[in-house]
Amino acid sequence: MSGQVLKMREDAEAGEAPGEVAGRLFDVGGNCAQAVLQATTGLDEPRLLAMAEPFAGGIGGSRCLCGAVTGGVMALGLEGQGEKSGELVAAFQERNRITCCKLLSAPYRWLSPEHQDHCRRLTVETAELTAELLRRGRESDSEEPTHG
Repeated sequence: MSGQVLKMREDAEAGEAPGEVAGRLFDVGGNCAQAVLQATTGLDEPRLLAMAEPFAGGIGGSRCLCGAVTGGVMALGLEGQGEKSGELVAAFQERNRITCCKLLSAPYRWLSPEHQDHCRRLTVETAELTAELLRRGRESDSEEPTHG
């Protein structure tokens, strides 16, 4: 995906769920980190997507931390809610037990269709978890304290 910018689809349905957007971005060549970052922030800036590119396959292909999780952490940080990163990791672990890309991918031959389907599922799931954390953060930010 190097050098390519994934454009958000102009004709996307209003209210399309972030997970659906992330899945679509993954399908057209975005990696897990890029798809979660872009789907949850709406940004398609080339420098941000280039920054997220090496997180696929678990940070530079090391197969450590799942790239979808790092994409979510980047989105939380960009939206001023980086303090919720631990909540994202905990929610991901609750659903999948682990965050390690290598262990999450162990049942599959690397880059096989089954592996890609599995990664797409994790990407969609993580985009939804991230979007929920962002939504809750925006709601709490909008609750203005009343002054007496």
